[in-house]
Amino acid sequence: MLLGETVRVAFSSIRDHKLRALLTMLGIIIGVGAVIAVVALGTGAQRAVEARIKALGANLLTINPGQSFQMGRASDIRVSLTIRDAEALTADASQLKAVTPEMQRSMQVKYGNRNFNINILGTTANYTETRTYTLAHGRMFTPGDDASRQRYAVLGAAVPTMFNVHPAAMVNQAIQIRGQPFEVIGILSEKGSQGSFMNLDEQVLIPLSTARFRMFGSDRLRSIAVLVKDSVTLEQGMVDIERVLRREHKIRPGGENDFQIRNQQDILATQQETTQTFSLLLGGIALVSLIVGGIGIMNIMLVSVTERTREIGIRKALGATKTTVLLQFLIEALVLCLFGGLLGVVFGAGGAMLMSSIAKWNTFIAPGAVGLAFAFSALVGLFFGMWPAWRAANLNTIDALRYE
Repeated sequence: MLLGETVRVAFSSIRDHKLRALLTMLGIIIGVGAVIAVVALGTGAQRAVEARIKALGANLLTINPGQSFQMGRASDIRVSLTIRDAEALTADASQLKAVTPEMQRSMQVKYGNRNFNINILGTTANYTETRTYTLAHGRMFTPGDDASRQRYAVLGAAVPTMFNVHPAAMVNQAIQIRGQPFEVIGILSEKGSQGSFMNLDEQVLIPLSTARFRMFGSDRLRSIAVLVKDSVTLEQGMVDIERVLRREHKIRPGGENDFQIRNQQDILATQQETTQTFSLLLGGIALVSLIVGGIGIMNIMLVSVTERTREIGIRKALGATKTTVLLQFLIEALVLCLFGGLLGVVFGAGGAMLMSSIAKWNTFIAPGAVGLAFAFSALVGLFFGMWPAWRAANLNTIDALRYE
C-alpha cells in the first residue's frame, strides 16, 4: 500500500468516528491551551517587571526612615529623615549625581465641583530626572519657584482623568489644595504603580519649600531618592550615603543604621524570580495534562485496534505489510494530536487575550511557546500512538480474520 493510500485510510477512519476523535483530542486541546495561556501570562508578567526596572532607572536608590536602636535592640520609635539630611547628601556625598527629598501627605484637592483626597508630594525640581519622568504637557517647576515658595502644581497623569478633564486643558488652570489655590503648570507622563501599593500617577507635585512652609509645616521627609553617578556602582553609592547619614545622625562605629537604603531593582528582581517560579509550576501542571491527554489517545487507539481487528486481518491478507499497518495507526494518532494541538493553540491564545482584555493582566503570546507546545503535542502522538500501532501491526493474520 502506498504512503498516500495509507494516509487516506487513516483520515477516513478519523472522519467516520468524528465524535470519538473529538473526545480523544480533548485532553490535547486542554493541555496545549493551558500551556499557551500559562506561558503567555508568565511572559507578560516578566516583561512588565522588566519595563518597571527600565522605568525606575539603573542607578536609583531610595532612603527611608528606619528604627532607632537602644542597647543593641530596635525600638518602636521611627527615626525621621529631614531636609537637613538631603542637604548633607547633596553637599558631601561625592558618588551621587542627584538627591531628591520627598515629603508627602494626603490632602483634599478640588477642581470645579469635584474634589478628591490625593497624595500631595513636596519635592525639588530634579524629581523628573531622579524618578525618570517626562512631562506630557506644560513644564516642571524650577529651583527658583521652589526657593520663592510658589503655589505651582504638577499633576500625575491620572489626576486630570479623575476630574474628567483632558490633561492639556488643565495646564494654567487653578486647583485648590486644602483650600489654597495652586496653578497647574504641568502634567506628568503616565508611569503606573511600578510594583508599589499606590498608583504613582495619582499624585500632585508641589515645590518642596511650598510644602514645608505653606502646607505641611514640617521638615520631615517620607523618603530621599538619589541617583548614583553612571561610573559608580550601587554598592559604592550606598557606602557613600551611609557615611554621610551616620555622621548626621551621630551613630557610633558598630551601631545599627537608623535609616534604610532600598535598591528597588532588587525588589523587582525578586518579583521576577517569583513570577518565573510560578510560571514553571503552572507550566508543569499544564504539561501533565498533555501527558494525560496522550494516555487518553493511547487508550482510544487500543480500543480502535480491538474494534478493527478483522479489518486489519483482511488488509494483511490482501498484502498489507506490518510497516503499512503500523504507519496507518501511527498517522491516525499523530493527526489526532496535531489537530488537538492546533485547536489548543487557538483556545490558549484566545484565553490569553481574554485575560488581558477582561482581567487586565499582562500577557504576551510568545511564538516559541506556541511552537514548543505544538511540537510537544506531536511527540505525544508519536509516543502514545506507538504501542497501539505496534500491536495492530503484529496481529496474526489468521487470528485477526477469525475475530468476531
